[in-house]
Amino acid sequence: MRITGLGHAGMFIETTGGNIICDPVLGPSFFGSWFPFPDNRGLDWEHFGREADFLYISHRHRDHFDPALLEKYIRKDIEVLLPEYPIDDLEQDIRALGYTNITYAPAGEVITRDDLKIMITPLRAPSDGPIGDSSLSVDDGTASILNQNDSHPLDLEKLLSFGRPDAYFTQTSGAIWWPMVYDLPLDAKQNFARLKREAQNKRALFYIEKVDAPHVFPMAGPPMFLRDDLFDFNGFGKNDESIFTDQKQFLAHMRELAPQYNGHLFVPGTVVELQHSDLTISQSLYTEAEIAQIFDEKWDYLESQRASRQDEIRAEELTRADVLAPDEMLAAIKAWWEPLLKKSRTIRLGVGGCVRFRIGELDMVVDFPRAKVREYAGEECIYWYTVPADLVSTNIRDQEIDWSNSIFLSMQFRVGRSGKFNEFLTTFLKCLSIDRIEYVENWYSEQTDQTEDAEIADWIVQRRCPHLRADLTKTGKVDENGILTCSMHDWKWDLNTGKCLTTTGHEIRVDRVPKSGLTDVIETSSANAS
Repeated sequence: MRITGLGHAGMFIETTGGNIICDPVLGPSFFGSWFPFPDNRGLDWEHFGREADFLYISHRHRDHFDPALLEKYIRKDIEVLLPEYPIDDLEQDIRALGYTNITYAPAGEVITRDDLKIMITPLRAPSDGPIGDSSLSVDDGTASILNQNDSHPLDLEKLLSFGRPDAYFTQTSGAIWWPMVYDLPLDAKQNFARLKREAQNKRALFYIEKVDAPHVFPMAGPPMFLRDDLFDFNGFGKNDESIFTDQKQFLAHMRELAPQYNGHLFVPGTVVELQHSDLTISQSLYTEAEIAQIFDEKWDYLESQRASRQDEIRAEELTRADVLAPDEMLAAIKAWWEPLLKKSRTIRLGVGGCVRFRIGELDMVVDFPRAKVREYAGEECIYWYTVPADLVSTNIRDQEIDWSNSIFLSMQFRVGRSGKFNEFLTTFLKCLSIDRIEYVENWYSEQTDQTEDAEIADWIVQRRCPHLRADLTKTGKVDENGILTCSMHDWKWDLNTGKCLTTTGHEIRVDRVPKSGLTDVIETSSANAS
């Protein structure tokens, strides 16, 4: 098996049963903000498009799904491997580009093509990517790999039932706008960014140890920001207030904390030849000296990229819609969002207050408890956004149903909040369609878990994490202060009160372990119930 790095999360997998092109992206993505790091334009894209037998797009995020690249380089009769998602947004996007040879990949089931075995493992929670993310397992008899990219699977036993991979490709750098765009003092941003980087590293190492592959390849980030207003957010930031760990930095971290695994640099042009766990690595795009310059003199490299690629940024800006007048914009958002708000009972209760949007000359409020959109009139708000009017006008023109997959990941906005992060608000802003709202409301209603408890340290807690239902006996750790941390997403609870320390709501059911142990508690509970 041979795997070639295409940049960001992209890879070209050559197997005995056909070639798979995965998440090919040139960008720039998210309103011209994200470029793959390092530059991947020098690859022979016509070759990869011509030689690919299968196309795999892990999810709809635009740093994984690049319609312009697909239109230019990937032929329309290619077999598309489609993850099984509960809503068909990704399929609609792919069909709109003219692809009709679609293989539906049932969740966790193996697809065979002669000696080639493929399994796609989708995630479907509201906070998984743009309502869905997935990983790809491949085995052709000569080697086995797991391409996890951005996904954070909860059921690792099911994922690893495919077999222990010889090589593991996974995200180690974040894809989020926190804390860079928040209205915070610099020292607070620096502290929050450090904590975020540590949490990302911790999560990546958790998966590396669970997957237990001999060879590990960090990928799926970081981005390059080449817009002048975002340039300082590259890497850890010019002022140490950013979160984007690069491949070389993570490999150094892994060597220190998990030296039993072989970590390898995976950038555009990296060629990995695998014969089971034996591998050789070469480079088809960059020299060793060029790679050293990219990582060791990163800001010089970024400056050269910024200087040479402003035409791509200007070209994206020319595709944006004309700015709507404030009254037209308010009327359009009101007509679009109020019917969705009325269907969003769980989300409205979860947000629990008013959210202010300053969009150019428009100053509006979304009143979640009352399911209303109106002009701002001095109400107390729990969140406040400042968003460029041309971005919102473009989303209105395009009826963009996911503002996290457009405006938020562009980082071309500012936000402040009173209190903690509110997951329900972010979920609403990426569910701006009836299908998505109905799915998410049903998902939330099914997540209430009042059935099973488990013993962790000196505590009895509900077995399933209130965030995404991870099994806390496997992912949870309790410190000496009674703080429970779920290693999936670094969410925390104070077990002394059951309160979530990470976001509003999401309390956890908890009690102390009595001297007689958990068994007596369960038996007593059962006896009382009967």
